[in-house]
Amino acid sequence: MTTLDYVAPRPARWPMRRLAGVGILAGLLAFAFLPLVIGGVDPLKQTLRLTLQGPSAADWFGYDHLGRSMQARLAAALRLSLGLALLSVFTAMIPGVLLGVLAAWRGGFVDRAVGSVSEAFLALPGLLLVLMLTAIVPDNPAMLYIGISLVLWVEYFRLTRAMARPLLLSPAVEASRLLGFGPAYILRRHLWPELAPMILTVAAYGAASAIMAIAALGFVSVGVRPPTPELGSMMIELLPYYQEAPHALLQPIAVIFLMVLALQLIGGKDKP
Repeated sequence: MTTLDYVAPRPARWPMRRLAGVGILAGLLAFAFLPLVIGGVDPLKQTLRLTLQGPSAADWFGYDHLGRSMQARLAAALRLSLGLALLSVFTAMIPGVLLGVLAAWRGGFVDRAVGSVSEAFLALPGLLLVLMLTAIVPDNPAMLYIGISLVLWVEYFRLTRAMARPLLLSPAVEASRLLGFGPAYILRRHLWPELAPMILTVAAYGAASAIMAIAALGFVSVGVRPPTPELGSMMIELLPYYQEAPHALLQPIAVIFLMVLALQLIGGKDKP
C-alpha cells in the first residue's frame, strides 16, 4: 500500500439509538430546568377555580385537582427524580468500583471481607432496605438517596471485581508494576479504559431503576410526601380523577416512561 492508498479511519459514531436517547434526555432536562432560568409558576400555588382544567394557552399541561399547574409540578418532580437518581448512581458507583478493584488487587482476606458485606446487602431485598430507612426518618428525600445508593453499589462492586481480576494479571499491568508505577497510575492507565464502557452502561440502567424505585415508593406514599411534587405521588393523587381529567393522570406516567426510555437507549449495548 502506498501513501496515496492510505485512508484515515473514520471516527466512531454513536448509533442512532443512543443519539435518540441523548436527545430525549436533553429535552427532559431542558423542560425541568428552564423554569429555574426564565422563571415559572410556583408548583405549590393553588387556584381552585382552575381545578382539573385541561391544557390551554395559559398552561400547556392543564391543572390538577387543586388547581396547581401541571407544567410546574412536572418540572419540579422531574428535577427531584433525576437529581436523586443520578446522585444515587454516582454515590454507589465510586465506592463500588474502588472496592471492586481493591478486592481483585489484594485478594485473600480483603476479598472475602468485602464480598461478605456485599452478599449481606444482596440478602435483603432492595426496596425493603429503602422502606426501612424511610420508616426511620420519614418525609426525607435523603433517605431515598441513601437507600438506593446502598442497593446499587453491590452491582458495581461485583462487576468491577470480576473484570479487574484478569486485567491485573495482564502483561501490561505487570510491566507497569516492574517500572515502579503505583496503583493510581495502573487504575487510570490500564483498568479504567477497560472498565468504563461496562460501568457507564450499568450506570444508565441503574439510574433508570432508581427512577422507577422512587416513583414506586411515591405511589405507595413512602418517601417524598405531598405537597412536594413527585411523579409517583402525583399519580396516586390524580388517580381518583382519571375520568374527569385523564390527561392529568397520563402526564406523570408519560414523563417516567420517557426518562426510563432515554436511559435505556443510552445504556443499551452496541450491536456489531
